[in-house]
Amino acid sequence: MRCPFCGNVDTQVKDSRPAEDHVAIRRRRFCPECGGRFTTYERVQLRDLVVVKTNGRREDFDRDKLERSVRIALQKRPVEPERIDKMISGIVRRLESLGDQDVPSKTIGEIVMETLARIDTVAYVRFASVYKNFQAADDFDKFVSELRPELPTDT
Repeated sequence: MRCPFCGNVDTQVKDSRPAEDHVAIRRRRFCPECGGRFTTYERVQLRDLVVVKTNGRREDFDRDKLERSVRIALQKRPVEPERIDKMISGIVRRLESLGDQDVPSKTIGEIVMETLARIDTVAYVRFASVYKNFQAADDFDKFVSELRPELPTDT
């Protein structure tokens, strides 16, 4: 593994342990060249996924991009980091198990929204505001009103 600080290719593993509910291995590494310490994660990848954007453009699936967007939605919310990691791993496993290498971006967005809705409604609304491209406060109001159960009317 190449050192991210000096580029040395001869780094040493100092500690390994299971991570993300035993679906990854966390390795603490040390670079004897510069003395830098860093962490790597090793995960099983069932297949190389390709995201098909709405405009037809194709790009390799990037787990880090998914993780960043989910973490932004969950920023300052009372959700444990371990639960977030498990959620992201679950989303990736679900995408890999769809059976097709090409995954529409719409499918990814829907799966993320469905998962966030079960974990934290504020994060769900945050993610939806970007995913559905809200332009005005009315868009938020309409979306949130769909989340609320109908209140009984007094007649």
